[in-house]
Amino acid sequence: MKRYRSPLSLVVAALVGFLLWTPASAGTIPVMTKETLAPMLDDPNVVILDVRAGRDWKSSEFKIKGAQRANPSDFADWGATYAKDKKLVLYCA
Repeated sequence: MKRYRSPLSLVVAALVGFLLWTPASAGTIPVMTKETLAPMLDDPNVVILDVRAGRDWKSSEFKIKGAQRANPSDFADWGATYAKDKKLVLYCA
């Protein structure tokens, strides 16, 4: 029997609340719950990045609406890709 999860349940493993390239983000990164993320889904100042491995991302039937796919190995390039004034929420599972 296959278990189905809400797309937001993938956020349990999320890394959250850091702005790219700031000293504050260099420390501990908090984990966000799906209940915390839900009201942020339509916030234009929040960018949700799906950083799952390519195979995991492609085969998943669960994706957060509006999330952008970001290859984790391209982390060094994210500073030029995403605005520094946005809050980035990364999730993987």
